[in-house]
Amino acid sequence: MKKEEFLQKLKTEIKISKGSDLTVKNYCFFNSKFLDFCNKEPEQIDEQDIKNFLAEKFSDKATSSTILVLAAIRFAYKKILGKDPTTRIERPKKERVIPTVLTKEEVLKVINASNTKKSRLILSLMYAIGMRVSELTNLKKEDLHFEEQLGYIRKAKGKKDRMFRIPESLTEDLKEAIKRQGEYVFSGFKGKLSNRNIQSIIKRAAKKAGIQKNVHCHTLRHSFATHLLESGVDIRKIQVLLGHENLATTEIYTHVSSEEVKKIESPLDSLMKKKGNEEKVELEELEIEKEQQEEKLKEKEKQEKEEENTNEKIQDTETRQKDS
Repeated sequence: MKKEEFLQKLKTEIKISKGSDLTVKNYCFFNSKFLDFCNKEPEQIDEQDIKNFLAEKFSDKATSSTILVLAAIRFAYKKILGKDPTTRIERPKKERVIPTVLTKEEVLKVINASNTKKSRLILSLMYAIGMRVSELTNLKKEDLHFEEQLGYIRKAKGKKDRMFRIPESLTEDLKEAIKRQGEYVFSGFKGKLSNRNIQSIIKRAAKKAGIQKNVHCHTLRHSFATHLLESGVDIRKIQVLLGHENLATTEIYTHVSSEEVKKIESPLDSLMKKKGNEEKVELEELEIEKEQQEEKLKEKEKQEKEEENTNEKIQDTETRQKDS
């Protein structure tokens, strides 16, 4: 089977499985690169070919890339050729990378630095709801129910729908925006905005705002979740708002929240505080002892002075008696 036929069959299988356009793009890309690297027809591929490809092209890449490549090859060969050449290849453990998060002040700076009212509305909505970029570009007019102050994200990641509350601060701007649009809430001259359009908007805004962090669309989603957690919102509610299937995915934000981290006192600080308190008490005791000694000294000096005055009076009396 030729490479082109194999990739066409792969596209068909992904569509039958209700995979997203992004899945089609990624799976076809990696399988194409893999076959070019091996310079073999799909039926001739074996386990060693995959290992060689990973070692040569992905040894210095993120773990997530390796996992995606293996998933793409596994899906293609199981669906088309009925075999899985990746079975005995060990999957690397997924990295737990702490995502970049903006402070509330930085979020405002980025939004205000946007060049147009439309761009500001796009970034504001993404932060206010914690949207993925694809969810924003696919948001339709019919998904906004202003009378209920609710919106719906349709067929999000995992083909799941979820609700969100339309922010009161954005309601009027959204109503005005959809008057000028077609099917989608946000569109451009050529129709629906692309993910790249949105990425470009936030990159320019972050640069203009002077933000030194690596800011992208998902940064607003991370910031949304982290700020909710810092405000005391239950993590299970945040899980629902983000559309996470697994709570463990949401729990990453407990490691990101700077406010939560600040609440945890270092054991060294506790020891130093205890030591400082003990030294303070000791110092106070020394001060009290010093004051008591000074009082005793003053009392002694007073008594000595009184005795001296008494003696002087006695001497004066004796002298006057002698003179008389």
